[in-house]
Amino acid sequence: MRTKTLQTLWNEWLKASDSLLLTLHEQTVAVTLRDVERVERIRPELEMQLSAVRAIDAQAIDEAKRLAEEVGAPAPSLRGLISVLEKDEAAVIQATANKVLVGAQRIQDVMNKNRKLIESEMTYINGTLTLIARAANEGTGPYRGRPSGSRSILVDAAA
Repeated sequence: MRTKTLQTLWNEWLKASDSLLLTLHEQTVAVTLRDVERVERIRPELEMQLSAVRAIDAQAIDEAKRLAEEVGAPAPSLRGLISVLEKDEAAVIQATANKVLVGAQRIQDVMNKNRKLIESEMTYINGTLTLIARAANEGTGPYRGRPSGSRSILVDAAA
């Protein structure tokens, strides 16, 4: 079986992506609970796992191109490779490739969701700081500040 190395790389990628997905879900929980310490604690692990998945992905791409050239595929692509492989081997490669595509889409979906959650949280914090700055600059109330020319500076800094 000529595609053994490619299958091994893709299986490694699938295992690494499952681990990455678990960490991304943990990040989702931490952001939802507004647990900043937990988010910060997860970040290095998340970056390490992303790097590992990218490295495996790069190796798999190189191996697929090498294999396509070796077997004389009409194009250096997965479709070209599958077209020249034996039926059984092509089916296994296609099935594994489909799993990788689904895994990549799941990771991208969770990353997009987490990005939106973080952006939403930042918008919330920005709004809260703006309200605090305005309350501190009002002439009445328990948070009034001293009259000075810094009113617009505080509000601009909060925004």
